Amino acid sequence: MKKKVLSALLATAMITTMLAGCGSEPAASESQTSSEAPVSESSSSEPSSEAADTESAEAADEGKILNIYCWNEEFKTRLTDHYPGYTEVDGTTGTIGDVTVKWNITPSDDNAYQNNLDATLLGQADAAADDKIDIFLIEADYALKYVDTEYTMPIADLGITDADLANQYQYTKDIVTDSNGVLKGLSWQGCPGVMVYSRDVATEVFGTDDPAVIQEKVADWDTFKATAAELAAAGYHMTSSVNDTYRVYSNNVSTKWVVDGKIVIDDNLMKWVQDSKEMVDAGETTTYELWSDDWSKGFYPEGKVFSYFGPAWFVDFSMAADAEGSIANLGKWAATEGPQGFFWGGTWICAATGTDNATLVKDIMLQLTTNEEIMTGIVEADNDFVNNKPAMEAMAADPDYQSAVLGGQNPLPMYCAGAEKIDLSNLSAYDQGCNEEFQSAMKNYFDGNATLDEALDLFYTAVEEKYPELTH
Repeated sequence: MKKKVLSALLATAMITTMLAGCGSEPAASESQTSSEAPVSESSSSEPSSEAADTESAEAADEGKILNIYCWNEEFKTRLTDHYPGYTEVDGTTGTIGDVTVKWNITPSDDNAYQNNLDATLLGQADAAADDKIDIFLIEADYALKYVDTEYTMPIADLGITDADLANQYQYTKDIVTDSNGVLKGLSWQGCPGVMVYSRDVATEVFGTDDPAVIQEKVADWDTFKATAAELAAAGYHMTSSVNDTYRVYSNNVSTKWVVDGKIVIDDNLMKWVQDSKEMVDAGETTTYELWSDDWSKGFYPEGKVFSYFGPAWFVDFSMAADAEGSIANLGKWAATEGPQGFFWGGTWICAATGTDNATLVKDIMLQLTTNEEIMTGIVEADNDFVNNKPAMEAMAADPDYQSAVLGGQNPLPMYCAGAEKIDLSNLSAYDQGCNEEFQSAMKNYFDGNATLDEALDLFYTAVEEKYPELTH
């Protein structure tokens, strides 16, 4: 039955049984199962001596190969730098005690990572113990595709309890909670977003780079557009692309992409279309693809771009901070809240059903997602925003914490406030496919290659080909 379910997943990029619910429902399994395992007094992941003896005995009987599947080096770096006892052997191998850690890293380009993961999970039940996936990583956009299958272990089955997770941001648990209310993954990071803008451009055009003043000029979308006109008159694009604002609009919809089998385009998405078309026609932004060379030119002063939108990982890892002459390298960006709150991305750790290293998988999850000392170390070393409220609130209040990219500003108070407000009630299993096809179709309209009705027809056709069970 498992192979049949995932085969359907491979064919349609989702599982139809997910239509009954979404990841925004409370993690009911946490409270339902908390009495079945010892409850720690804090989130420190320090077991009692009796529990430690039991776990040591269990670990001795477990596998000696830990297979981890992911799409880049991020999780590998976190484990290498912060997990106690991890030793790197080479680029694809490490050790934890007498366990060999094998990294299977497949880039996400052309869906290669998911295709590789899907094919391997299909053979999980029949694989030799040393070949079974033990841990795999997933992203928010396609989390429900995996958590709503039997290929992901419930966190409670590892012995992780409500008390262990008490300091995590709720939305990070909601996103990996299946349609039956069972929690299926954990993350070490949170990804609330901010608007990042050029201090030099702000000073030139508006006379100040003060975040409070700039926030007044982008307080809502109509004000944002008026400010874009000011910037265009001075020779600057408000954003590098219409795609920079898409997630801000799409995170603030009032309905799911699919309701009762019908595709629904939310009013806030149509506002993005209207606003973006007006800004493109006025020369205030472009239609560059995210991550393209043209889009990235705005990371440098000569790119003439005022702002981007993103979370901590974007600010510190994706804006060319190591490149001489970039705005980030010069410490010339600043951050403010922007027109609406949003989140972007995140990485979740899942335990694969069938793992023969459950004890080690549990400890990795606890250390990297609940140990406040380790998580504080991640913030200090990597400038990541971590999934631990006490750690982040302490760093937000720390006058010595500064972001070099943001010219010494401490953006953590904004991130903390944003993380508490994230609402996933309209998350759906179709989000990745619908969002990608909608942006692709609307580019034809923005570029003048199709009318709005023609672009909408392109969108509906593409989605219905991808998901034959849907209509509009």
